[in-house]
Amino acid sequence: MRSGKFRAKAIRTKYWRPKTDYVEEILSAVEGKLDDGDILVISEKALSVALGNLVDESKVKPGFLAYFLALFWMRVIWGYLLGPLLHMKRENIIRFRNYPLLEGARHKQVCINEVGFLSALRHGSEGGIDGSNVAYSFVSLPLRDADKVADEIRAEILRRTGKRVAVMITDSDKTYSLKSFHLAPRGSLIRGIANLGPIAYVMGRLLNLKRRSTPIAVSGLKTSVEEMLDMAEIADRVRGHGAGPTVWDMAERFGTSLTGVSWEMLEQVKHRPLVILKVRRGNRGS
Repeated sequence: MRSGKFRAKAIRTKYWRPKTDYVEEILSAVEGKLDDGDILVISEKALSVALGNLVDESKVKPGFLAYFLALFWMRVIWGYLLGPLLHMKRENIIRFRNYPLLEGARHKQVCINEVGFLSALRHGSEGGIDGSNVAYSFVSLPLRDADKVADEIRAEILRRTGKRVAVMITDSDKTYSLKSFHLAPRGSLIRGIANLGPIAYVMGRLLNLKRRSTPIAVSGLKTSVEEMLDMAEIADRVRGHGAGPTVWDMAERFGTSLTGVSWEMLEQVKHRPLVILKVRRGNRGS
């Protein structure tokens, strides 16, 4: 894929299960493909899974608030009010109206525990918590110390290959921009991106704001927030959605239940957790 400034190439790897040595997987995948000045964009989800930054929701006991969110907030508020108001896809609205009670309450309890009640009010990807492209009842959590992970990867690339590249960790969840104001529904370590939880999503959809994937952390990159958002969006477009953008899509793809997707099933799908952005000639140093 080409943009005005970058050429983007998605790099396919095997599926990264928990305890995968992601540094070795990255180095093997990018061997001979990197040049000085490139930006290596890495999926936060893939890193979180490899690090075992997961919760098994089948072991979670939901409380009253979690059941309230699953039974009333998701089925009624999102299913009949917010979903139509925000012009969401009809299939997603139907999914909200039939939101699973027990599994949904367990999920909302994890969201309350990990990212707080406000973020749990969102319809999905609450605060960066996500079950797509993760097996069984597991969900991935927002990456802890994402800046340190990015630094580690960048340093190892330099040590092993001699290439001076930048590393960016991103999430496909969108940041909404109103001129110089950038509103995200989840946390980011990028200065200038404000975490407003579900408010960012509702405002962004209602006002039809410019939306781009969210950069979570960077290492070795000095540029504007605007350009980081562009980079994250370019990378997300060429990367694709793996087994599916939501747990419903993933389950439908494999013909199983919402918690029936196995690690082996996920390994059958093409995964591209890495994207290399190369600055086009004439744009270097600009």
